[in-house]
Amino acid sequence: MTGPGADIRVLVVEDDPVAADAHRLYVNRVPGFTAVGVAHSRAEAARALDRTPVDLLLLDLHLPDGHGLHLVRSLRAAGHSVDVIAVTSARDLTVVREGVSLGVVQYVLKPFTFATLRDRLTRYAEFRATAGEASGQDEVDRALATLRAPQPAALPKGLSGPTLEAVTRALRESPEGLTASATGTAVGISRITARRYLEHLVTAGRAGRSPQYGQIGRPELQYRWLAGP
Repeated sequence: MTGPGADIRVLVVEDDPVAADAHRLYVNRVPGFTAVGVAHSRAEAARALDRTPVDLLLLDLHLPDGHGLHLVRSLRAAGHSVDVIAVTSARDLTVVREGVSLGVVQYVLKPFTFATLRDRLTRYAEFRATAGEASGQDEVDRALATLRAPQPAALPKGLSGPTLEAVTRALRESPEGLTASATGTAVGISRITARRYLEHLVTAGRAGRSPQYGQIGRPELQYRWLAGP
């Protein structure tokens, strides 16, 4: 176990080398965490755990030599108490329930931004730091609540989740940025509607805007994604 003041040691388990490297960099950017290694399969992860002290697995569930939860099950059978944050693109709630029964403390759905992982790691660190005897039910509830992400804020009236997701995806996939007109064309909505969604992303701190010069007439605003890859 990590001693007081020491970084939480994380093993990244991810079969995609590009994603694995990105996740390792993400972990190392969060204060109090250190990525001590990367494994690309269940077997490689098991070997790493045998030779390296690890506090937390950042575990992709779809590995080339079997499901990630099979690794967790074998670790529990061997008495290994390492904590697990599961990383997956699957949305099968049966798998989520099975993971909870095996001690998975968090789930992060792919694709995710650095901000999302930072939030989950920070909450895990807060939960891990709780110690001593609880004074009552309220204190137990507060300790467990640190692992849960806050409920997303309600969207402004007239905005829908699916359209916001489509606008977000279009903006993220355009590193050079998009105008409201271009966003509307990409998503299939009007320029005015697209601008409402883009302005919502700006207000939320997930996008930035700047005037697009070099055109005849009034310059149109150019929006760029800010919240990570």
